[in-house]
Amino acid sequence: MSDGNPLRAARAPVLGLAVAAVSAANAAAARLAGRPASDVDPDRVAVAYSSERWFRLDARQPRAFAPESAFFPTRDGWVRTHATYPHHARALLAALRLPSSSTATEVASALAAGTTQTAVASVAASGGLCVAVLPVSETEDARLRKEPLVHLDRIGRSPRRAALVGDASAPLRGIRVLDLTRVLAGPVATRTLALLGADVLRIDSPRLPEIAWQHLDTGHGKRSTLLDLATAPDRSVFDSLLETADVIVLGYRPGTLERFGLSPSALAERRPGIVIARVSAWGETGGRGFDSLVQAASGIALHESANGHTPTALPAQALDHSAGYHLAAAILTAIDRQTEEGGSWLATTSLRRMAAQLLDGHRGERGGEHRGEHRDEPDLPVAEHRPFDAASHLQHFTVGEHALTTTAPAISYLDGPAAFAPPRPWADDSPAWKDTRDAP
Repeated sequence: MSDGNPLRAARAPVLGLAVAAVSAANAAAARLAGRPASDVDPDRVAVAYSSERWFRLDARQPRAFAPESAFFPTRDGWVRTHATYPHHARALLAALRLPSSSTATEVASALAAGTTQTAVASVAASGGLCVAVLPVSETEDARLRKEPLVHLDRIGRSPRRAALVGDASAPLRGIRVLDLTRVLAGPVATRTLALLGADVLRIDSPRLPEIAWQHLDTGHGKRSTLLDLATAPDRSVFDSLLETADVIVLGYRPGTLERFGLSPSALAERRPGIVIARVSAWGETGGRGFDSLVQAASGIALHESANGHTPTALPAQALDHSAGYHLAAAILTAIDRQTEEGGSWLATTSLRRMAAQLLDGHRGERGGEHRGEHRDEPDLPVAEHRPFDAASHLQHFTVGEHALTTTAPAISYLDGPAAFAPPRPWADDSPAWKDTRDAP
């Protein structure tokens, strides 16, 4: 194994979680392509998972988190906030009764003056995001680990899918994917589908602006457009796209899209034979959330703490990436099954389920047992000992007039795609499929 792999800096077995997730997507892609799966490169996986470290736009590295997105002590504990999106930052400051020009230092002072419970409740009431930093819950994790990493269920009938027309380099050629996801798990899943040849069209609301560099980091091979589903003209366009979509990937919190009639059951009824994939932060009954918040609330942040008290983040947003690759694997499996048995399929997973999987390796680290006992990844492929070299796992593009550096694909199988297609700027495309096809 190589030295310097950033995922090895974690106390939890993050690299093992990452390699397992990418391997699942790799195996499903190879199976669909009719090729043998090969071992994934742990270094390439680590670079992909820590993509924000290597991303450059005109030689500049953007800041992954706003200063107000951080761990903050309260009077009786710690909280983790998420304020990287402007509307979340405004909500946080409003909850703390701070002016819009306030700094992270002022946020810290306001939070330190109150209790954890008060902070969480007030920020939530303002529409912001703040969770308590909690210890590991053995009971909750054990319950979650009884469930599969991804639920994949047939939820409707339809004829068998015709044989796919793509070759090994693009086995999803001809497959249409509606991408209704935002940072980060959903975009990782749909980027994988685009890599494999699918026509991926991301749709966002014009009322929810995206951070431009984040889209470029996961937008390879996709197109993106804006539609307001609350307006009749845009809803009509969306419904037309849905008529011939093969896959729809949903990344909003449960209940958000149901008000537009886009529940899984409604989608399967309207579009028999569709594959529906949904990723959430906490599960099917939870609210909004991000990787950093799930790390804090699940016990990961305290598990990673050097002193057992001051919370520490993982070296990558590993829950997001893992959920994305596992969701992609489930989508590929569903498409493969459709060629044999037809049907509409639903795949669901959550970041919290990934956290429980990661924490399965933390047990036995108290009571005098060696903390690193469960950190080893015995199933990782054996590689020649070499220095860690991120540069060999990067790609370089020109997007518009800008120089762009991103990570390269983590999956790799015989005759499979070796590189990403360039990403396109966010919301720069028309709401239409690349080619024409009659509705069924």
